[in-house]
Amino acid sequence: MNTLTAGTPAPAFTLPNQDGDAVSLSDFKGKKVLAYFYPKAMTPGCTVQACGLRDSKADLDAHNVVVLGISIDPVKRLPKFIERDNLNFTLLSDEDHAVAEQFGVWGEKKFMGKVYDGLHRISFLIDENGVIEHVFNKFKTKDHHEVVMNYLQAAQ
Repeated sequence: MNTLTAGTPAPAFTLPNQDGDAVSLSDFKGKKVLAYFYPKAMTPGCTVQACGLRDSKADLDAHNVVVLGISIDPVKRLPKFIERDNLNFTLLSDEDHAVAEQFGVWGEKKFMGKVYDGLHRISFLIDENGVIEHVFNKFKTKDHHEVVMNYLQAAQ
């Protein structure tokens, strides 16, 4: 797994959102984008992480940051996650994990003695020009939003 690093142009991508509409990274030119990859909608860790970002929306907006949650879930699963947890940002479906592979977040994982390929929980802050500004790969699901906000406040 070769995870992209800060200073690298973010891969251009287009994925279906929770409504099945195509969303492209280029749609957000002039804004910062927090592209956060999470393994599976409506699981405990992913829910805690998503709710933290939901509750930080005003602060993220103040820093000109748009949140895009990306998982390998099918499109039909995403509206349920949004509705159940009142999420206020876009979720994208990367079912064939092609975008995850481009960002270098698809690869070998180990869980309870099993080894398998899966999506790693890593977030990328992409600047207004489409370049990766920061990679968040050391956080707990419950404090992901705080790690992001601390970075944004320190970077001002």
